[in-house]
Amino acid sequence: MLGATAQLTRDLDLAEECAQDAYAQALETWGESGVPERPGAWLTSIARNRARDVLRRESVFRRKMPLLVADETVQGPEDALNDDRLRLIFTCTHPALSIEARVALTLRLVCGLSTPEVARAFLVPPATMAARITRAKKKIAAARIPYRVPGPDQLEERVTAVLEVVHLIFTTGHTAPLGTDLVRRDLTDSAIRLARMLHLIMPTNGETSALLALLLLIASRQETRMTADGRMALLSEQDRSRWDRQLIAEGRSLLTEALLRRPPSRYALQAAIAALHAEAPSWSDTDWTEIVSIYDVLLRLWPSPVVELNRAVAIGMRDGPGAGLDALSPLLADPALATYGYLSAARADFLRRLENWPQAMAAYEEALTLTDNEIERAFLTERLTEVARNLRQP
Repeated sequence: MLGATAQLTRDLDLAEECAQDAYAQALETWGESGVPERPGAWLTSIARNRARDVLRRESVFRRKMPLLVADETVQGPEDALNDDRLRLIFTCTHPALSIEARVALTLRLVCGLSTPEVARAFLVPPATMAARITRAKKKIAAARIPYRVPGPDQLEERVTAVLEVVHLIFTTGHTAPLGTDLVRRDLTDSAIRLARMLHLIMPTNGETSALLALLLLIASRQETRMTADGRMALLSEQDRSRWDRQLIAEGRSLLTEALLRRPPSRYALQAAIAALHAEAPSWSDTDWTEIVSIYDVLLRLWPSPVVELNRAVAIGMRDGPGAGLDALSPLLADPALATYGYLSAARADFLRRLENWPQAMAAYEEALTLTDNEIERAFLTERLTEVARNLRQP
């Protein structure tokens, strides 16, 4: 809806206001008239009509420099290139913006995440993220960034930033930062749809193949992440017979295609790890040695505190909880992970397995203070109760 309205207004802020007005009108009218057969089309129509009214009323708008320049001459697969969301994502990831601004603006405008949710994805305070998004919008205005999918000669140089955005959209939806749902299917489905579009318009690009492979392999186990009674299920507890074998097969095929192009991208390495999980017939059969080896390569290619954390967890799975704690220890001083609840949760789990109840209890309590998703909080609370019970026993 935002993308379709921005195409008319050439003004992101005005498009956002009109979209919000459409939702407000829906709240007023749907309760009496019922939800229309095509609610998305209804909302988009209302938003665009509102935009037309504003543009007609404010004739001064036509004398202003356009914020977005439409370009209908782009060549390529018609369905993909004419998609409003794809146009919007390329606008938000223009090279004139910093990489951080590109990702943040897309998560905010394309996916509708709140500013605190975007800030959590970046591990920065909400005020910092709000300022970053505001600066990005002003940069779009000043640079007259075009509202279009770039031509074939520009796609290669632009795709890396777009892929990073799509990946972050998926990971944010895979485990929602806050709320009552563990998974936000609207975000994961949107990310996969965008990844498919990018693969369609760039079928020989190894990065696009690898990212789509990664998303499909992770999505293949989405339905088993919750138990029948609403409890979060760890990977070790999931019913692998319910994993989507069609998505796994498609993901593995795309991964094979991506690995033929050297050197492998970070998405190819991450997809290779996901493939090892998908191929293991059981948790105990997981090839943790190979997973740690791939993380070693990934760290050299893409140094990241989150990759270091995942590598440390894999070491703990391979060599035992004591080795895992040793691997996690250097990360405790990393400021980027100071508010990252998964570091505390990983420490808590290793300490619990070592039956170090006092420290495990403190680590679980810390993890709870850093977690806003209610499903994850319920899981951590259950583990904290278990640890407290053992601590009270003589």
